[in-house]
Amino acid sequence: MGYIIERIGKKIIAGLEELGKIAALLQQIIVQGAKKPFNIRHFVQQLVVIGVDTIPIVSLMSVFVGMVLGYLAYLQFKMVELESYTGSLVAASLTMELGPVMTAIIVSGRIGSATAAEIGTMKVTEQIDALRTLATDPIKYLAVPRFYAALIMLPILTVFSDIIGMFGGYMIGVWKFGIRHQIYIQNSIDFLRPVDIINGLVKTIIFGGLIITVSCYKGFTCTGGAEGVGKATTAAVVLSIMTVLISDFLLTMILY
Repeated sequence: MGYIIERIGKKIIAGLEELGKIAALLQQIIVQGAKKPFNIRHFVQQLVVIGVDTIPIVSLMSVFVGMVLGYLAYLQFKMVELESYTGSLVAASLTMELGPVMTAIIVSGRIGSATAAEIGTMKVTEQIDALRTLATDPIKYLAVPRFYAALIMLPILTVFSDIIGMFGGYMIGVWKFGIRHQIYIQNSIDFLRPVDIINGLVKTIIFGGLIITVSCYKGFTCTGGAEGVGKATTAAVVLSIMTVLISDFLLTMILY
């Protein structure tokens, strides 16, 4: 019994130490980002990688989630003869919760893994040390452009996700179940509050910063060659998703 408690205690302490190191890296990213010069070329490249290249998978996911949400909402509302409010539930659910969280999870899997793998490979092949030899700060060169690109592109991707998800719900509600077009659209608009949209976008800004920080941390601390890169990549994705879900709960409690 004592052995088990000791193991649990060590895991908790190790987790808190890692949390502190991630927070320290976040501080360094912000400090380095405020210093000149700012690498515009790398920043634009990351805007494309994080934003433009991620639109197809976010769109595909969102339309099907919107369709499923619309289908289930209609079945539930039909029991109380409120089918016309299907659109309101779809719109509110997507803007307040599902859109931001789904987009962040997609970015965690796609961008988080790529970031950890790229930086981890550079670490184990001593390219990070080479950057320092050339008087180039690895955090400013590798992490800062990704960090600020994520802050910008996550809200934009979320807007795409919300709109396409609502269209998926519209297809089910109007085309399949025959809800009148005008009623569906009007109810969706009536239940969409600007504050809910803004709060959802605020969440995604924070999600973007956390995802990149966690992924960069796993890359910078990678050891053990090719096997270590694989482990770091997996850990980055898992930890990023967990961070998104925990921060989503905390932000929901604060913002609503």
